[in-house]
Amino acid sequence: MRNLFRFFKRGEQNIKKQGLDSTIESEERVTREDQEASISPKLSLHPDWEATEEDRYVYQFLNNSCAPLKPNQVSLSGANLTKDENGNAVVTALVRTSLSTPLTLDVMKLVLMDSEKNIIAKKSFNFKELGEIPPASSRPWQFTFEKESLKTKDLPKENWTLAFQVAPPHKLDLDETWENNLSENEKESLKNLVEKEMTPPKDGEVNFQSLQADQAKNGNLHISLLLRNGTDQDVTFEQIPLIVEDAMGEQVAEGVFQTKDLLIKAYTTKPWTFIFPASLIQKENADFSRWRAYPNQ
Repeated sequence: MRNLFRFFKRGEQNIKKQGLDSTIESEERVTREDQEASISPKLSLHPDWEATEEDRYVYQFLNNSCAPLKPNQVSLSGANLTKDENGNAVVTALVRTSLSTPLTLDVMKLVLMDSEKNIIAKKSFNFKELGEIPPASSRPWQFTFEKESLKTKDLPKENWTLAFQVAPPHKLDLDETWENNLSENEKESLKNLVEKEMTPPKDGEVNFQSLQADQAKNGNLHISLLLRNGTDQDVTFEQIPLIVEDAMGEQVAEGVFQTKDLLIKAYTTKPWTFIFPASLIQKENADFSRWRAYPNQ
């Protein structure tokens, strides 16, 4: 059994919601709903939580204080923010859903923001611990941000927000050289490839994808890669050690490239060309019908 972290005093009458609400759309789950409807999720405590009648009363009161949702929405409604005995920030919030089907979430990244929307802390949480939330329900839960992750010593007392950190759409980011040398059709094709055809990198992942290989008459090997950043931080490469393999899985070339502060912005892909001089080519007549290039770890 799991006990609720008690953020209110027994018998306290002046109980109110301290935080704001944050909402995301979930249209992929429900596609035919009346978008003008209002849904008031019903309180749903986790079956393993030990809750007194007073606990239920408080959470029911907080749930009734929340604004109704539109269809296809998942919302976090902040109830209380406090520090525990170890200095960690403990957020009590209602996870609310207006979906007509049960809601089960996986690992989700949350951000805690002050009244000015400045980020106080961020962390990934395993929402599977919440269990299956029934349709149109509101489940109270507590989220702990360790004190080491906090960017402020003084937590806000009200108007703070707990929100899902939803990654923006992955975008193509062309270096000026590529911008100036590609035709408009080539730019559009590359944009469609990156933003529509390819699956974006996983959250927190940085990877390289093969784009084009071409061996010049002088023997130099030109390798174009897509440098993909799936994190919420810009990534800078000072140097990149690369290995190239052909369709046979055999090593064709290996080299280290000084990239001079090559910047890949958060949630973007940047194409880049690496030129292996003929002196670094280890295999002649390589088969580039399939190939891959990867960093030498």
